[in-house]
Amino acid sequence: MSISSRPSAEDGSRAWTTRLARYREPVLGRGIFELAVSAAAFLASWIGAWLSLRAAFWPGMLLILPAAGFLVRLFMIQHDCGHGSFFANRRLNDWTGRLIGILTLTPYGYWRRVHNVHHSTTGNLDRRGTGDVWTLTVREYEALPLLGRLRYRLARNPLVLFGLGPIWVFLLSYRLPLGYLRGREMWMSTLATNLAVAALIAGLMMLIGVGPFLAIHLPVMLLAATAGVWLFYVQHQYEDTYWEDQKGWDFHDGALHGSSHYDLPTPLRWLTLNIGMHHIHHLCSRIPSYRLPEVLRDHPELREVGRITLRQSLGCLRLNLWCEQRRRLVSFRQARLAAA
Repeated sequence: MSISSRPSAEDGSRAWTTRLARYREPVLGRGIFELAVSAAAFLASWIGAWLSLRAAFWPGMLLILPAAGFLVRLFMIQHDCGHGSFFANRRLNDWTGRLIGILTLTPYGYWRRVHNVHHSTTGNLDRRGTGDVWTLTVREYEALPLLGRLRYRLARNPLVLFGLGPIWVFLLSYRLPLGYLRGREMWMSTLATNLAVAALIAGLMMLIGVGPFLAIHLPVMLLAATAGVWLFYVQHQYEDTYWEDQKGWDFHDGALHGSSHYDLPTPLRWLTLNIGMHHIHHLCSRIPSYRLPEVLRDHPELREVGRITLRQSLGCLRLNLWCEQRRRLVSFRQARLAAA
């Protein structure tokens, strides 16, 4: 996998943060447009799938796919709101994020807190475990007993990561903020979202029936959740990513080189609201997602930094361990051969 064309020492990671500051200003009209298009397209796809089900027009159920895609796009807007970047007004960001969170089953305040920890610790080996994918070094893995190795292998299995993982995160983990027992804001956010979600589900079930609701929204939610987990995985779990211990870790290097440029085809880039330009996002999270293409247009030297194509991203599935000697993620087989 070819990644890396890094900026010169003169234009290091910290310097890029200053350079990109001028893109931070949100555009109110653009934000309203992106939100309106995403919400309208999601509702149209969802209602279209329900009408098809009602009329026994089974090909129309394929509208579940775009509905899931637009739910992902709404989540990306919620993500921007959590960074305070989608709109200039903080209250507008927060209430937009909270309302979208009812559709995405994601409590806005809880998720924002955990996600900010992820941003502040990306690439730091000594601060793993919050808002990231469980990743061990080769040395840590080899020190585990047999049962521990089997547990880690199971957790890194694609069927678990992208099958059970999304169910655990969006349907179970987000329902109770365990680990934040003293976080009043976290609990209030989660419980308020749970009540709103329960009210919405109950209302829709009464309106269209339990069976039709589950037949449409359950696959929509699971497809969107799986896509979201996949995007997050590829954005940080690629061969030449960045990991350092606390002593050698640098926030700006972790942001630029610990986050990929997932170079998706144009339709998917639009559907995911440019989140594939993740290295730029981590360098300056206050840049609205709809302005990220401006950065690549004006600074083409960033285009090849951490770049992964859709085809190359499939190879990330085999990478499971951080090799401190080779400074890259490796597969279990590569680690075994190196040890031999």
